[in-house]
Amino acid sequence: MLAILHPDTPLDSDAYRTTLNFLENLPGVSLRFHEVQGAVQKLTEIYLLGDTKSLDKDEIAALPAVERVIRISEDYRILGRHKDDLRQNGFTYNDVTFNQNNLNVFAGLCAVDVQEHVDIMMRALSERGETCTRMGAYKPRTNPYSFQGHGKGCLPWVFETAGKHGIKVIAMEITHESHIEEIDTCLEKLGRPTGVMLQVGTRNTQNFELLKSIGRQQTYPVLLKRGFGITLNESLNAAEYLASEGNARVIFCLRGMKTDAGQPHRNMVDFAHVPTVKRLTRMPVCIDPSHSVGTRDRAPDGLLEVTHATAQGVIAGANMVLADFHPKPEKALVDGPQALRMEELPAFLDDIRLCHETWKKRREIYSNQGGMASV
Repeated sequence: MLAILHPDTPLDSDAYRTTLNFLENLPGVSLRFHEVQGAVQKLTEIYLLGDTKSLDKDEIAALPAVERVIRISEDYRILGRHKDDLRQNGFTYNDVTFNQNNLNVFAGLCAVDVQEHVDIMMRALSERGETCTRMGAYKPRTNPYSFQGHGKGCLPWVFETAGKHGIKVIAMEITHESHIEEIDTCLEKLGRPTGVMLQVGTRNTQNFELLKSIGRQQTYPVLLKRGFGITLNESLNAAEYLASEGNARVIFCLRGMKTDAGQPHRNMVDFAHVPTVKRLTRMPVCIDPSHSVGTRDRAPDGLLEVTHATAQGVIAGANMVLADFHPKPEKALVDGPQALRMEELPAFLDDIRLCHETWKKRREIYSNQGGMASV
């Protein structure tokens, strides 16, 4: 069971003390607290764990500090929607808002190579009014002899370049808990010119000790990619690991499933699960068309297949797009064959915005016909 307190309830108020005293004395029940900081208000959620089936929901809802009570399922206790569309979804980080209704684009380098390419990429994004990007410093690779990323050596000039161009959030994959400290130390020394969203790659979706470490830190939000060979439920429970340790600022990323049935694409595109994840959880949903399609093949209509896949995900309601770009794909150290070119960036961004507006119009159509509940 979950008791949601009235927004911005003071912890030293009589209403809060009376409510807490009642809940703490419930037999066979333990409490777990979780704070949700929104753009304009803070919510305190109190999870009642244990034998809660016999509890009177109305009695708890009548407590002075309680706004409403929700009976929650076992799965995704913190991140789950639990059929309650009033629960706050998303978060704001470094002045950028992420929720289940808006859209942010993270176009950038899958792997950082040279400073010139980082500057070209960020400058192009800034000129288009974009404030987010992806930059890979730590790269887990299947082949032990492949380029593993520049690591902490590239962080200073990546972060400084981001600050120069007004980039506010960088999605950056980490593979070890020590990388969190390296990123944090570097940002602090530079005066925090930008922000970082810690990315958990598909290979680490079930690295539970890493998930716990990332979940225990409260500074950076997390982008968790779906595991490439496990069920959706298993991947969503991996996200819950992060939230259960204290960090519920999580975005779930669909990046395709590893199966021969997906050929000739790199992975089986799974963007039909965008609305499913939004129905089951409160997490914003990201799509990664670059690693799903994995090629620059062009369809007979003249459009790249990766742009078609992107459109499918955005029209289905995706809230974030993670896409590979590179000034010189033929020289890229990682995934060059799938990277889009800089001259393709304006059309790609325009296409995404068009698809997002189409999603909004689709909602209006069904809402006007009474076929959609409010969200």
